[in-house]
Amino acid sequence: MTEADAILILCALLGGEPEQRVPYDLHAISSHVRVDCITDTHAIEVGLDQTRGAYDSVHQATFNAIEAGLEPMVVLVDTDGIESQYEYQIETVSRHHGVAYHVFDENYLIRWQMTQPFRLRAARP
Repeated sequence: MTEADAILILCALLGGEPEQRVPYDLHAISSHVRVDCITDTHAIEVGLDQTRGAYDSVHQATFNAIEAGLEPMVVLVDTDGIESQYEYQIETVSRHHGVAYHVFDENYLIRWQMTQPFRLRAARP
């Protein structure tokens, strides 16, 4: 599973919109950030465990949330069932700074995506 795959699945699971642009201005420069997932309440940054790039998750979630006027959240996808040093550090920093932190198992996300059509069919009258 790639991070892009995880973003689409998690955003659907959490009831958000994936890959949303949030503009901001800095002096005479207009720019934007791309938020992995935006819900009614949170700007969510998604990361895969076992990657150093996941260290950026807390920063990105916090900055994105400030710009979007939402609360920050970090979601890591656990690909191996083991809490790595990356996961431990990201969770510790997130909790210390009041950033919501969640871990989803990769296999759970795959099963959730595979069974979504059945849930949709069961919800119809």
